[in-house]
Amino acid sequence: MIQFDLQFFAHKKGVGSSRNGRDSAAQRLGVKRFAGQEVSAGNILVRQRGTKFHPGNNVGIGKDDTLFALIDGFVTFERVGRTNKQVSVYPEKTITV
Repeated sequence: MIQFDLQFFAHKKGVGSSRNGRDSAAQRLGVKRFAGQEVSAGNILVRQRGTKFHPGNNVGIGKDDTLFALIDGFVTFERVGRTNKQVSVYPEKTITV
């Protein structure tokens, strides 16, 4: 007489709870109005952490380093020195070279 030793093994991995599967929402940072665009007073120009862009003429800075327009006009991005960049708003459209 033949005897079989039958053993049944799992054909699927045991399912455990995962410690992953969550993420925080993006902060939506960056330039919101680009050079040459017309803006109204109060429009947000740049959302940033720290001062990657500094406020220039007619631009204010919020407590979270957000840059916003103080007057109606046109946006310009300017270099200040070797490393700094600033954002300004002028009432008339100017061409910077």
